[in-house]
Amino acid sequence: MSIEVKVPTLGESVSEATVGQWLKKPGEAVALDEPIVSLETDKVAVEVPSPSAGVMGALVANEGDTVSVGALLALIEASGSAVAAAPAPSPAPSPAPAPAAQAPAAAAPALAEAASGDAAVLSPAVRRAVLEYGIDPSSVKGTGKDGRLTKEDVTAAAQAKQAAPAPVASAPVAASPVATAPVAGRNEERVKMTRMRQTIAKRLKSAQETAAMLTTFNDVDMGAVMEARGRYKDVFEKKHGVKLGLMSFFAKASVLALKDIPAVNAQMQGDEIVYFDYVDISVAVSAPNGLVVPVVRDVDKLSFAAIEKSIADYGKKARDGSLTMEDMKGGTFTISNGGVFGGLMSTPIINPPQSAVLGLHRIEDRPVVRNGEIVIRPMMYIALSYDHRIIDGREAVTALKTIKEAIEDPTRLLIDL
Repeated sequence: MSIEVKVPTLGESVSEATVGQWLKKPGEAVALDEPIVSLETDKVAVEVPSPSAGVMGALVANEGDTVSVGALLALIEASGSAVAAAPAPSPAPSPAPAPAAQAPAAAAPALAEAASGDAAVLSPAVRRAVLEYGIDPSSVKGTGKDGRLTKEDVTAAAQAKQAAPAPVASAPVAASPVATAPVAGRNEERVKMTRMRQTIAKRLKSAQETAAMLTTFNDVDMGAVMEARGRYKDVFEKKHGVKLGLMSFFAKASVLALKDIPAVNAQMQGDEIVYFDYVDISVAVSAPNGLVVPVVRDVDKLSFAAIEKSIADYGKKARDGSLTMEDMKGGTFTISNGGVFGGLMSTPIINPPQSAVLGLHRIEDRPVVRNGEIVIRPMMYIALSYDHRIIDGREAVTALKTIKEAIEDPTRLLIDL
């Protein structure tokens, strides 16, 4: 008996998706509710569970195909017997790995084993990371769904591997005799953009074309916050079960600024400006398929611990691909922390239809003047990009200054000043 696997309801206003990766192949045993295929929508990746236990049958849709809600994806042979002899379309092959001359020797055998089906299924992004860093995937513990490897797992393993530097993609210098040898050093790989990446590109370009975007900068002395974290981090984690990070401080500081300058927490809808009396902050999180912005709701009413727990939960869900459309819906303001990747300064792009985004950057010791003396302090550049159609320069500068003052004197966060 064959049971149909169809594209489920994907969320409000989402009518189609792209088949990202088949997690099961024809002939493989599947359990009830076991994920069998990953679908990519405009915002998140959705794993479709098996409606029945049995054996994977014919795959009707190939990887890369665009499918509508309700469309047939595959068949499950519920009887548990082998798949019928009728040929079934095979999923589109993963992008071929780079030639052997480019692939690190340590990664090639392991990757071949993974491709044969003896190891966990690797996504194209993970395959490329394995080849790039020369990591044996069988030696890395996966943190994704059902223990699957993510790109972040491979990157972390590469950082922990101190013996050899990451391979450099640049061509050899002209003086090297290798430069004249016909080695494979100028290869090209064409990878179709995922639906999520296409949507990110369209939204960011649309934001630049629609909003009158401008960015104002300031710098922040992080000494007080770092001292508070150092003093209370162990007690905080013991009591609340989550680490005390920087994001909760900046989220609370942003609440003060948004309450004082309502335009920064507003949106333009048609010929009207909508002001919100609540603060829902979108937190930019790096996921395997791109940047996503899940929303921490009612930040103005949450404690530091509740904020940190929400951000930690979203980070985990982003890594294992379990974010939902509801997690991404809404948001009145965005915070993006490029400092975790080492960024010194940037001009973040507004997340439409929002009107402002706060960009955080790396903390570094710099000489500054305090009370007429030059001292070394842990400083961070912060940036506020805003829609000049709604927010005046004075309002933007004042909002950023409010955030700066609250971070430099965290007591302001307690007394709402």
